[in-house]
Amino acid sequence: MAAWRWLRRRPLIYLWLPLLAWMGLIFYLSAQPDLPHPDTGWLGLALSSGAHAFVFGVLAILWARALGERRHALPVAFLLTMLYALSDEFHQAFVPGRYPDTWDLLSDALGAVLALALWQWWRRR
Repeated sequence: MAAWRWLRRRPLIYLWLPLLAWMGLIFYLSAQPDLPHPDTGWLGLALSSGAHAFVFGVLAILWARALGERRHALPVAFLLTMLYALSDEFHQAFVPGRYPDTWDLLSDALGAVLALALWQWWRRR
């Protein structure tokens, strides 16, 4: 753990860089016109929804981590995650072969809520 101690002295890097990098990854993936995805009915929807829930769940935890012990950190983390999810769906409207999807937003919200609940449980134990 001592090898990582220098990062703790630089909260900007330690707290915000992972968040910004994850947001950049989401933007990059969202900009891909031909991202492979299963198109097999309910199974495809479940896999796609699970991927969205995971990706935006991680984003919510990174927001909560960056916001720290502030009074309303978890609701703010959820709000910021959902604003980014909305902007992601808006962005997809301009990418050939992609389109905004309400199911994606619902999956993003579910992933964020579950991840933040897990985050809160983990921090209190």
